[in-house]
Formats: sequence, structure tokens, C-alpha cells
Amino acid sequence: MGPESVFTTNVGRHALIIKTGKLAEQAGGAITLQVGESMLLATATMSKNVREGLDFFPLSVDFEEKMYAAGRIPGGFFRREGKPTTEAVLTSRLTDRPLRPLFPDGMRNEVQVIVTTLSSDSIHHLDIMSVNAASAALTISDVPWDGPVGAVRVGYIDGQFVADPTIPEMADSTLDLRIAGTRDAIIMVEAAANEIPEDLMVEALAFGHQALQPIITLLEEMRAAVGKEKREPTISAVDSAIVEATKGRIDGRIADVIARTTEREDRNEALDVLRDEVVDSFLSEDESTDPKAVREVFADEIKKAVRHRILYEGIRPDGRDYATIRSLSSEVGLSPRAHGSGLFQRGQTQVLSIVALGTPREAQKLDGLSPEDSRRYMHHYNFPPFSTGETWPMRGPRRREIGHGALAENALLPMIPSEDEFPYTIRVVSEVLSSNGSTSQASVCASSLALMDCGVPIKRPVAGVAMGLVTDGTKYAILTDIQGLEDHLGDMDFKVAGTSEGITALQMDIKISGLDMNIMSQALEQARVGRLQILDSMLQTIAAPREELSLYAPRMLTIKIDPEKIGAVIGKGGATIRGLEEEFEVSVDIQEDGTVFVGGITEAVAQRAIQMIEGLTKEIRIGEVYTGKVTRLL
Repeated sequence: MGPESVFTTNVGRHALIIKTGKLAEQAGGAITLQVGESMLLATATMSKNVREGLDFFPLSVDFEEKMYAAGRIPGGFFRREGKPTTEAVLTSRLTDRPLRPLFPDGMRNEVQVIVTTLSSDSIHHLDIMSVNAASAALTISDVPWDGPVGAVRVGYIDGQFVADPTIPEMADSTLDLRIAGTRDAIIMVEAAANEIPEDLMVEALAFGHQALQPIITLLEEMRAAVGKEKREPTISAVDSAIVEATKGRIDGRIADVIARTTEREDRNEALDVLRDEVVDSFLSEDESTDPKAVREVFADEIKKAVRHRILYEGIRPDGRDYATIRSLSSEVGLSPRAHGSGLFQRGQTQVLSIVALGTPREAQKLDGLSPEDSRRYMHHYNFPPFSTGETWPMRGPRRREIGHGALAENALLPMIPSEDEFPYTIRVVSEVLSSNGSTSQASVCASSLALMDCGVPIKRPVAGVAMGLVTDGTKYAILTDIQGLEDHLGDMDFKVAGTSEGITALQMDIKISGLDMNIMSQALEQARVGRLQILDSMLQTIAAPREELSLYAPRMLTIKIDPEKIGAVIGKGGATIRGLEEEFEVSVDIQEDGTVFVGGITEAVAQRAIQMIEGLTKEIRIGEVYTGKVTRLL
């Protein structure tokens, strides 16, 4: 083991300790990061060779959740970690998003960042630690990267912003904002909130960017003290002669196509014909010309032409101005047997959400490092290949689908009634049927419709809208309801979900540095106006949750018994409770505080089971009359 270097700073009220030099010496860069008794090992390594034919940057970021970190053995038959939990996937995504934009353009070397949990104290959040640990490993490594990045969580507790609140403290916070940035700019934002107003969110972003500055300072000190010399990356770049020749052959024709076509299919078809013509003209003169290089220049020219038209003519690819939302439509009750269903369409984006209600025992049991051990509200998002007119193997949800499902879940969660008010487990599944921009926010809208159709007494409906930004440094345009092309060529995309009262979820990825807070304020206000317009459209379809549940939903009744009499209901070895469930065809769930949930196919069946439980637990009082058969006298 080599000599160990130790670097320390404070974030909020907690010391952050980074050590390097002892562990994983063959990695490109390796550090341990510790806050309290939570500790992560992060490594960043770049391959020595580049795979032939790569036309993308092969970066992989993995957060490895190890149960031993909390002194636990994994559940399941194998008693070892299997595929990543949803929380681990979300942490991997959260770590990846601020790192990716800072690698050199055109880089083709494989880079792998692995963050491994060594210790978890259930007090300090591992997700923010993961971003900082990965940033530290890359900063001191030989991997070319334009960091460092710092990350911080911002809570809003008793009217005050708190930097890096603990897990217990977050129970009292109306905001869970995770923010990552460089010295000068915010790069990534992920937030869940309980109807936070837009101006307060802007204050939180400014507070968070200030709070992460000590981390940037610490990592710059580390780089100066122990940083390795950066290696030269392999950069994919098109020959300048091909660039100029391709531009000459295009000669404004891309701009003409974009100006005369507003429909996506028509535009794509016309651009495909033009691209093939340009490629063929090169190959007819010189067969050794790389057609991939010509197509790359062509794609870059499309991006420039669309951006120029947006900025200097005020016209978007489909002819809209900056603030106009595409045509909206919605419907409920599509599925006859599902407990609730909602269809939402915005332009060519169409999502069907379906609700299933279950008993409390059907809540999802969680086997991870998070202190949360179960989840009674679940939102799942599916993105099948036909939604974009493509084909690919379907092998379960990918990281993007898990991320979009979690975003929609966060957006709706503050509006879900408590278990006391509504004693059901709730699962919502959003099926993307057609995609052209922001299916995640369409799934929020469709799910609000489905929950109201089901009769779930949500506090208020939630709608979401995807916003974009295009800027050339001097001029900027904020775009409401971006479609796929605008998402691809824009400088920032951010998704805002919320009610008529405020924001419930925010996700933002920024591709440029130095974003002005005034632009952020304007963007959030424009998003609020767009969200209210979408909400109005949804409420014309269904104005409030239905008063009655679906005929096919289970009927849940509750009763409170003396906790000391729980044993009488359960019986020896569970015989009594099993007998109740079999006789009345119900499910019986008993909480430690004596709350008993009884679920039956009909309310009458559940009521009969409740009467039996009352008979088992009720105290006999002198003067009360009881109806029953006398079996013997004592």
C-alpha cells in the first residue's frame, strides 16, 4: 500500500473527507469519500485502446450497492447482490448526468466510473456522495475531463434552506433538491417537492450552487497535490476538406427544407432524400469517401439551420412560436376491467396510464441500503420500440425507463392520499404508445387522469411540461413543450411537473456553462403558464376523482383493535387469521398499532370479516346484549 493523502472540507454542517493513495492503485484514479460513517470507493479508468467503428462516447457509470455496507445479508435464494435495485440505477443516472457533458467532444476512449458502497450509516445520503466521489476520482485520474463537479442536496425545513440535510431530517422537508455544478455553472438538477412556488425554487438553486463551492475548492486542491497527468484522448473528427465540400454541396438547401415543412415525417423524408443525394455525389466522384463522415456534417448543418431559424426568425421546426403547446387531447376509462385508466396526447406524444389497486400487503418490499423498507405507491414507465416506429429486443426496463418512472412517481407522490385516508397499495403503469418529445411528462398527465378515473382521492391533479433553451451566447429562446428534434439540438432541457399551486418535480440537464438565474426564473414561469394550460385541458375530461371506486377494485375496511389482542386475531401459528381469509375470501393485514385492514371482493364480504374480528377482540361489558348460540353452561 502506498502513502495515503487526506483532504477535508465542510458542506453544510458535515465534514466531507476524501482519501487517496491506499486503495485500488491500478485504477486510473481512485478515492474513498466519507461523510459521517457512510463511505464510498470511487474509481475512474480509461481504456488503453479504442474499439474500431465507434460513433459515440462509450462512458459507463455504475453505482454498486453492497448490502454488507449496512451490515446486512441480501434477501433471496442466492444471498448475494443481483441486478441493481431501482435506487442503485437512479443513483447511477444521477452520477452520470453531470459528468458526461464535461468530457472532450468527439472522445472515443472507453471510460468506466464505478462507485462502490463500503459503509452506510442510514443517516447520510449516498446519492450525493456518489456524484462527489466520482468527480473526485476523475479529477485526480489520468482521464481527460473538464471538471471538477460538486454536488449538494438542498432541503427546505421550517422555512429555511438546509445544505445536505440528513435522511431523518428530510422527513420534515418540503423540498428534495439535488444539484451538481462547476465553479461557474449549474449542470444538473433533480428535485421532488411538495408544491414549491417557482420563485422559491430559483432561490433554492442559487443557495445550492453556493453550497457546493467548498467541494470544487477541495477537488482543485487535490488535483494540484496528487493529480495524475491527463492522457491524450482519441478524438473523432471529420476531415476539414470534407466539411467544407459538404457545406458547399448543401448550400442553403437544408434551410429551404426546414422552412417549407412543418410535419415531422415530411421534413425527415425530404432531409433523407437530400442527404442521400449529397452522399451519392461524393461517392460518384471518389468511392473511398467515408459516407459516415458526410452524414455527420449533414446532421451538424441541420442542427445549425434549425437553431438559427428558432433564434433569428422566432419559428420552431413545426411552425410554432416559443410558448405555444401542441394540440392536447385526453380520455379516461379506456380499459373496461382496469381499476382506472387515462389516455393523454400532446402532438405526436401519446401515453396510456393504467391503475391497479391492491391491499396493504401488496406494497413493494425494498431490499436495499435505503432506510425505506416498503413502498405503497409505485409508478412504472414503459417505452416500447413501436412508439418511435422502430424495432429492438425487449429485455425489461432500461435505465432511462426506470428514471422516467421515478420522475413521474416523485411528481405525483405528494398528491397521493395517506394510508389512513385511503388504505390501498397503488400501482400506476404508463405505456408510451407514440413518442415525439417528453413522454415522461405526458405520463404524469395520463397518470393524474387514471388516478381520478379510478377514484383515488388525490389532493390535486398534476401536469408536466418539457421546456428547452436555445442560445448562441448573445440571444436566447425558451421553448415550451419541446419535441424530439428540439430536445436533441437544444442547450438545456428541463422537465417541470406540478399542480395549480406549485412544483412537485423538476429535472434539468444543462449543456452550456454560465446559465443566468434570470433565464432560469423566466423558464420556470413560462413552464408554469404551460402547465396550467395543460391542467385546464385535462380537467375538461375529468374534473375531480370519481366518488366510487371501480366495480373490480377490492373493498378495504379498517378497524382498530387493542394491540394486546393482535394475537387473538392471528391465532396459534397464524391459524385464526388464515381461517378468516379462507372462510370470507378476504385479505387481513394487521399493523403493530392495532390497525386492521380487511380487503374483500365486495364491501359486504369485508364487513362480515370485520364483525368476526370484533367478536374475537371486543371486551365483554355488563349490560350489553349479545346474539349467539349457547354451546355449554359453566
